[in-house]
Amino acid sequence: MSTDRLELVKGSFEKKALPADVPQKKVSDYFGELVFDRVKMRKYLDAKTLASLLDCIDNGVSLDRETADLVAKGIKEWALEHNVTHVTHWFQPLTEGTAEKHDSLIDYDGKGGIIETFDGSSLVQQEPDASSFPSGGIRETFEARGYTAWDPTSPVFIMDDTLCIPTVFISYTGEALDYKTPLKKALKAVSDAAVPICRLFNPDVSKVYSYLGWEQEYFLVDEALYAARPDLMITGRTLMGHASSKNQQLDDHYFGAIPPRVAEFMRDLEIAGHKLGIPIKTRHNEVAPNQFELAPIYGEANLSNDQNQLVMNLMRKIARKHGFVALLHEKPFDGINGSGKHNNWSLGTDTGTALLAPGKDAKGNLQFVTFFVNVLVAVQKHNALLKASIASATNAHRLGANEAPPAIISAFLGRTMTGVLRKLLEVPSGTPIEIAGKQGKSVGLVEIPEIFVDNTDRNRTSPFAFTGNRFEFRAVGSSANCAGPLTVLNAAVAMQLTDFKKDVDKRMASGAPLDIAVMDSLKPLIASVIDTVCFDGNGYSDEWKEEAARRGLDVETSVPEMFKAFTSPEALEMFTATGVYSEKELAARNEVKWETYTKKVQIEARVMGRMAINHIIPAAIEYETAILKNMSLYKDVFGDCGKLVTDKEILDKISGHVEDIRTKVDRMKEARKKANVIADEYHKALAYREIAESLAGIRRPIDKLEEIVDNRLWPLPKYRELLFIS
Repeated sequence: MSTDRLELVKGSFEKKALPADVPQKKVSDYFGELVFDRVKMRKYLDAKTLASLLDCIDNGVSLDRETADLVAKGIKEWALEHNVTHVTHWFQPLTEGTAEKHDSLIDYDGKGGIIETFDGSSLVQQEPDASSFPSGGIRETFEARGYTAWDPTSPVFIMDDTLCIPTVFISYTGEALDYKTPLKKALKAVSDAAVPICRLFNPDVSKVYSYLGWEQEYFLVDEALYAARPDLMITGRTLMGHASSKNQQLDDHYFGAIPPRVAEFMRDLEIAGHKLGIPIKTRHNEVAPNQFELAPIYGEANLSNDQNQLVMNLMRKIARKHGFVALLHEKPFDGINGSGKHNNWSLGTDTGTALLAPGKDAKGNLQFVTFFVNVLVAVQKHNALLKASIASATNAHRLGANEAPPAIISAFLGRTMTGVLRKLLEVPSGTPIEIAGKQGKSVGLVEIPEIFVDNTDRNRTSPFAFTGNRFEFRAVGSSANCAGPLTVLNAAVAMQLTDFKKDVDKRMASGAPLDIAVMDSLKPLIASVIDTVCFDGNGYSDEWKEEAARRGLDVETSVPEMFKAFTSPEALEMFTATGVYSEKELAARNEVKWETYTKKVQIEARVMGRMAINHIIPAAIEYETAILKNMSLYKDVFGDCGKLVTDKEILDKISGHVEDIRTKVDRMKEARKKANVIADEYHKALAYREIAESLAGIRRPIDKLEEIVDNRLWPLPKYRELLFIS
């Protein structure tokens, strides 16, 4: 190991964890203290203003300017008590991160001094410069105007000295330039489509909520070692590096004892999250060394997604305080598990009914099966689109790598629900669906086991798995904004529920009773999905890839090609019918996706080429030189180099690998030059996909050299140093 790298390792391992900022009180005492939630609303707003704001949040009723001013007055009073000095509209542009522009609260008081001001106009709307955010051609760069607008359903919060207002982000001409706007439209669409069906079973239902419970996987690496890896710093992953002798093969890290330094980091992260009203509940070691996971209690999808964005920002910030860097790349290390973000998704009514859990009686179970089957149909119809929603240059390294679902969207039901669906196809429509153990058994009943959750196994190879009372969309990447796949999923389900309701209405108009009409509408849907999108087997197998293609599922593996699903006729019809995206917005987002893919691969290719030429080859040549000097000294002393067979073999291997690296890097550079002159973003992305695949060829001889070159000369921290926190 080189002296410089040894000092990095020693300094990193000797760094002590900072003491956790643990308040001397229960979590419930400080939970949400930095959020202007309903408790704060009742304290700082008068009764009339509070009623108007809650009507806006719960029922979508717009606020007038006078009410907005009164809300802003209450928020200002609360914020100043927390020493807030700035305010920002916090939004989620198409950069895959969050954005904020801070403005001081100060203004002239008209008397030669200054005062703190914050009114309804500052709360409701802001005008950031939209020219430098991705727009996919919706606006020219010189057309800079864009707007952020307050989202009252996601509470205002305080970060450090800044009041943060969650907002949507739209262009001057009204198109969405963010993730939140289409998500909110999709959530409204699924509610609007689901409520009429729910009212067939319960007339009191007036709203349906979409719920999200995300599970965030991530890696921690020592900050000093991270700083010595240009590839990690610039791309978020290691572009080269031979596997450690020990990694995850013993399965000893999963759910193991959390290292003390990591536990301190987790504790500070949880405290910060709890103060921001984020109900972080679970923490544990993941499968790979240095890999961990946290998860909150599930919540309403829009709010839960905002909280995930906040958590990712907090992780990066707090990790640095503990001498770590948090890695959210889907595949930061080759040969060990990558990181995903499982999206646990479900639907529920404002009357407290979970629509994807069995009911208390035959009627409730029929409602459950109705929503269960229609979700499966939506996944079947739009499986290519759902895959496109989780596709990215980074997630492509993870999917199908024997640690994550394959790049084929199928649904795992488990033996219990598969049996229920098959039985429903056999029995007459109108046959009661009962919970075994709670209802009397008789001939003709379709029985769902009472302890339902425990009758559903888990299948880690399934990208969309039913887990008893929800579906787990496992294919979402660690760094992704959950709003992308959630928008597609909710919109697809909304469209399917709308079509289903029309079919049921026709049957009921012809005189069929509700239970028979619903089941007659469900049966052809069940027959359609049971042997197509439903699959409980090994998703990693080559046989499944062939079988999926025969079933008509999308088996495309090229990320740039996957994105085309967004502008397919089926997707265009679905998105416009539900009001989630316009045709212009869809085309623009594809442009952004292709451009982002190209730029990420382009950056990786540049880093790979420069590290190969500037780091790896010089180290190899230095070791060659040392061997040659040794051979020369040997000849001077003994007069014969013929016995130095090993030295010659090492020289031959080094020379061969160096030449291989140089040749492949030159070839890659030429490919980049050709790709860079392509004007069309889709075709440029296709060209860069080939470049992305060539990087593995450059990596192979580099990793072989790592095993040959003197460890003291190797210029980069190795996997065995990066992957084990002491």
